[in-house]
Amino acid sequence: MTAGDPRATRTPGPPADSPLAWNVAGLLSDGVGAARDYVVSGVDIDGGEDFTLAAPIDGRVHLNRTNRGLLVAADFTTVLATECARCLREMTLPLAFEIHDEALPAVDLKTGKAVALSAADEETGVIQLTDHHELDLEQPIREAILLTMPIAPLDREDCPGLCVVCGLPLDENSHDHPDDDVDPRLEALRGFVAD
Repeated sequence: MTAGDPRATRTPGPPADSPLAWNVAGLLSDGVGAARDYVVSGVDIDGGEDFTLAAPIDGRVHLNRTNRGLLVAADFTTVLATECARCLREMTLPLAFEIHDEALPAVDLKTGKAVALSAADEETGVIQLTDHHELDLEQPIREAILLTMPIAPLDREDCPGLCVVCGLPLDENSHDHPDDDVDPRLEALRGFVAD
């Protein structure tokens, strides 16, 4: 949709008490194709033991009304505080991630009756709105961060890691450690030279 499209309205960010939740009852009462855009700026979430953010989350959320509910298209950026997998130095890692999902109501807007998700919807993991017609993206954002995080982050591509003898980073100081006494059973291996 274009900026001049009357179906698209620019809505201020989420309420201060819940920065990643929006009441979408108005959008659900609009016709199919109606849209809302929200700006997310300076939002912190607690990653618990899973991750730590070094900078707040910023981004945008675009919601489109469908015949079943809402299509959510969102993109976010943040910075992750972590440590290098090789040298264990603390580091920060910029993250950019997107959410593309469907959100379905938990309560019918006209009748007020509860609406259960189908087995197929539950299996695909659609977002279900709250009983108050609110879209809460905190959990999907948390999951997207976990999926975007690298398994073994490196502070730089050529990070040499840690010295196996002293445990200090190999790119710091000299690591000319004396050879320890070798087990007499393995002494014969000293004569072998790698090709």
